[in-house]
Amino acid sequence: MAAVMKNTRRATQTTYTESFWFKYALSSTAAACAETATYPLDLTKTRLQIQGEKGIDSHTLKKQHVTPGGMLRTAVSIAKHEGIASFWMGVTPAVYRHLVYTGSRMTFYEFIRENFLHKNQDGTIDFWKAVLGGLTAGAAGQFLASPTDLVKVQMQTEGIRRLQGYSPRVQSTWHAFTKILAEGGIRGLWKGWVPNVQRAALVNLGDLTTYDSSKHLILKYTTFHDNALTHALASGCSGLIAATLGTPADVIKTRVMNQPTDKNGRGLLYKSSVDCLLQTVKYEGFRALYKGFIPIWTRMAPWSLTFWVTYEELRKFCGVSSF
Repeated sequence: MAAVMKNTRRATQTTYTESFWFKYALSSTAAACAETATYPLDLTKTRLQIQGEKGIDSHTLKKQHVTPGGMLRTAVSIAKHEGIASFWMGVTPAVYRHLVYTGSRMTFYEFIRENFLHKNQDGTIDFWKAVLGGLTAGAAGQFLASPTDLVKVQMQTEGIRRLQGYSPRVQSTWHAFTKILAEGGIRGLWKGWVPNVQRAALVNLGDLTTYDSSKHLILKYTTFHDNALTHALASGCSGLIAATLGTPADVIKTRVMNQPTDKNGRGLLYKSSVDCLLQTVKYEGFRALYKGFIPIWTRMAPWSLTFWVTYEELRKFCGVSSF
């Protein structure tokens, strides 16, 4: 009788630890750690992406001591004129975003993989299945988290607005949410959601698809074990591919979200993400779509490393099966 009760408790515990919401909590925790540690690179990337944008006067930037340039010059300028603390401006909504976005995309992907796509008997997954799962999970997770991303982008650009002599648009995370809601209603919270979802789908095509595929290929064709080294190698591959696929959509997303709006919540610079794409290429050239690539990749590499190793170790510690 005691043995039966013990086995029942174990089965109940296993069911709980393998549940959707338990894995959601683990992935959100790992994402919050990775986001906080690498956030300064995300802010630098955002500042780079709005340099040269139509409607931003380069003479005014120079006059206000904002130096256009690459990643390092942009970071030095931020530190010099706004202070070290400004590198974490907008980190709160960024963490909120990952509590929704990463928690959703990770659990959606695993749910789709285990219940609809299915792995092969050797533990690998067909590439087309990983692509389909990554695109779907990334798009769905980002749609749910789009309002927090909008707030994050607007808070990240507040420092440069102050240096240009403009009055602050938002003063806190809550103020940003209420202001956006008052100006554009519920729909206003999803401004820029189309390029946002497009970017997330591409990033997760690179991140989830690459990590899942490369991890199991490493385990299959090498003598490596399912440990932190394998997780680190797979995360390195996923970060590079995700940055390459996602940077153009990230530039468009940032510009659409950051543009001023009229009283009806319509953008004053771009009619749509396609319009933003065409204007960016027309006035700045194709290379402008890869503004911020270095900080995106520089950030995605440590972000992926921190996230995947932390997530896999949390799963192991809590008795959850390996991803």
